[in-house]
Amino acid sequence: MVVLGGCSDEAGKSRRTGSPGTASSDSAFAEVQARGHRAMGVDQYTSLHSFEPLPDGGRIALQRDTTDTAGVTQIRAHMRQIAGAFSRGDFTLPGFVHAREVPGTREMRARKSAIQYTTDTVPGGGVVRLRSADSIAIRAIHEFLAFQRHDHRAP
Repeated sequence: MVVLGGCSDEAGKSRRTGSPGTASSDSAFAEVQARGHRAMGVDQYTSLHSFEPLPDGGRIALQRDTTDTAGVTQIRAHMRQIAGAFSRGDFTLPGFVHAREVPGTREMRARKSAIQYTTDTVPGGGVVRLRSADSIAIRAIHEFLAFQRHDHRAP
């Protein structure tokens, strides 16, 4: 799993701040985190994102790193929401979080019928699995995931 880098705060909880050496005060990253919180309904600094490319597409996971039943419920609802939106070719939410068109989404939209989106639960959160047999769609999915990994500063 690819996760955001973290450090401990005074309460002993893990706080996500980006990759090592990246100041948590970096305004661009902070803005992505703030928009992500609004879009996903959970604090991005206390959540774990992973963006994993796979031979037939990829996997997006979001998990709480604290005991937070309401947050876990929110994440699972969010993952179902984005799987439905993505299957309709709607990538508005990632565009909002990143304040731009996210690379790969144009091809993913054009090839929406060639991509299957399914959700599942994992401890503390949920997963969206992206699958396709279309090589162009897979390449677009990988581009989308790579951008997400970079902009969320996941190692």
